[in-house]
Formats: sequence, structure tokens, C-alpha cells
Amino acid sequence: MHEFRRAGVIGGGAWGTALAQVCAAAGLDVTLQAREAEVVESIRARRENEAFLPGVTLSERITATADLSDLSSCDLILAVPPAQHLRATLEAFRPHARAGAPMVLCSKGIERGSLKLMTDVLAETLPDAPPAVLSGPSFAGEVARGLPSAVTLACADATLGEDLMWTLSAPGFRPYLVDDLIGAEAGGAVKNVLAIACGIVEGRKLGRSAHAAIITRGFAEMTRLGVRLGGRAETMAGLCGLGDLVLTCSSPQSRNMSLGLALGEGQTVAEALAGKRSVAEGYESAPAVRDLAKGLGVEMPICQAVAGVLAGETTVDQVIDALLSRPLKSERA
Repeated sequence: MHEFRRAGVIGGGAWGTALAQVCAAAGLDVTLQAREAEVVESIRARRENEAFLPGVTLSERITATADLSDLSSCDLILAVPPAQHLRATLEAFRPHARAGAPMVLCSKGIERGSLKLMTDVLAETLPDAPPAVLSGPSFAGEVARGLPSAVTLACADATLGEDLMWTLSAPGFRPYLVDDLIGAEAGGAVKNVLAIACGIVEGRKLGRSAHAAIITRGFAEMTRLGVRLGGRAETMAGLCGLGDLVLTCSSPQSRNMSLGLALGEGQTVAEALAGKRSVAEGYESAPAVRDLAKGLGVEMPICQAVAGVLAGETTVDQVIDALLSRPLKSERA
């Protein structure tokens, strides 16, 4: 039986702040580490993350800091930096990590260059930290305001998983437990790329039928990759895969879908990204997903097309034509 009383949240963006609010609502004392000095000052002075989550009054149980060493007494850590910065963040945290404290990975992506999942990055940087993955359909603003949401919590250790599930359960926030970390990670990484594709469809005004086709065929791509990596198809049919895919592909509130929407409307990648403070993880993950799929021999034409557009290798109209002219085949293939 693990009893958690103090949670540390690494990453003061919208999602990290929302999860700090969840932990506080669940009865934990929370230390939220943010890289940005203005975020720390805003939370301390006005109980609000004005830069990334404006309009949400944060719990008095949340203490903001810029110093990772202030998390050394925490018996539970939620890691929420952008996926491409997770390795450097965990390496910086390593001297301050409490022995045996579980690490709940909340970043969604595949590391560029190494093509590794976030659990692989954790194993290489903090090998003694028991891993878990939190993923699912959840917009930060809604979660922080206490609106109902359900997520997947993946943990290979059944006892630890049960304890984490109960610990992180809060009014309006409902974790469902699985033991398939790879499946949970694959769903979270690929859905961001597919959300860009759905945004392009919306921006080009290709219709609801095309939107539904992208979600459905994209889900097939996600499942193929996840299974090839060693995950289970039924995991990706749950909240961390299909659920997250539906949410992220259905609202311009999604940073990834809004990026695709801008591209579909004719903006360049540089124009679509200009002035954005929050990271669209799909932009970073798309080339890694494409390279990983190629190396594993997994067919992922939609993700490949998105990566090509983002890299400037092809245009939106060219990839639409290419996808529509692909050879006909069985839906099960």
C-alpha cells in the first residue's frame, strides 16, 4: 500500500497546471515547478497561471516554484514538460528525485532522433522511478475547472496502479486503470499528428464525411503502430487512444487541430506557428512517428502526409490527391 501526500508537478503549462489542480482537489499538497518566472509570480501573487491557463483560480494547496530541488520531498511526481524536453528535464531533476517515488508521465509524443517512447526516456534517466502513464481526452481548461473527464492511467505494477488511481481520483476527474503502458503512450503520441490532419480537412472545407474518414483510418494507423510496438489494440480502443483522438480531432480548442486548420486555410507552417506560446506536440512528433513507422515497416499514410506537409516537402493539395488516389484495398488490411 502506497500512501501519497505530496505531489510534485514538473511543467507549468496549461496541462501541468490543470493536473496540479486535480491533485489539490484530490487532497494532496502540490508543488508545481514552472520554468517561467512570470508563471511562478502569477500563481504566488494572484492564484492564477495568467500565461497558460487564464481565468482559473488555483487551489491554495498549490505552491509554485522555479526550482526543481523544491520537489525533493514529494512522494509522487507528475512529469508534464513538452515531450521533446522530457529527457533534459528528467536529467535536471535526477539529483533531487526522491528514491522510489513513482513518476507519472503526462507528456504525449515520441522523442525525435532516438524515436523512443517517454517510458524509455524515463528508464534511461531515472531508472529507479516506478513508471506510470496518464493519457486521455482532457482539455486543460475543462479539467482545471472541475468539469467531468475520464482518462487512462497505465501502470505495470497492479498495486501501485490501484494506489495511483485512487490518489489521483478527484471530483470530476476519473482515471481508469490498465497495465499496458506502450498502448497508452502510442495512442497519445499519434493522435496529435492525426489532429493536424483533421484540422487540414476542416480548413479546406472538405466536409464531415472526410473528417470522419480521417479519424477512422487514422485510428487504424494508430492501432497498427501501437500493436507493432508491443501494445494492445484494446488499450488504444479506450480513452487514451480512440477517446483522445475523437476529442483532439473535433475541436479547434486543440492546439494540434488549430495548427492543421490554419494550414488548411492556406497559411504556411511558419505563419501557423507564429506567436504560439504553447506547443503543438503533433508538430514535433510527426517526423518521429513517420521515421518510427518506416523503421518498423508499419503503413501510416495519413501521418506520413502530415509530416511531409510540416517539413515543406509537399503541399496540402498534393497530399489530399495522393491519399485519395491510393490503391483500393480491404478495410481490414
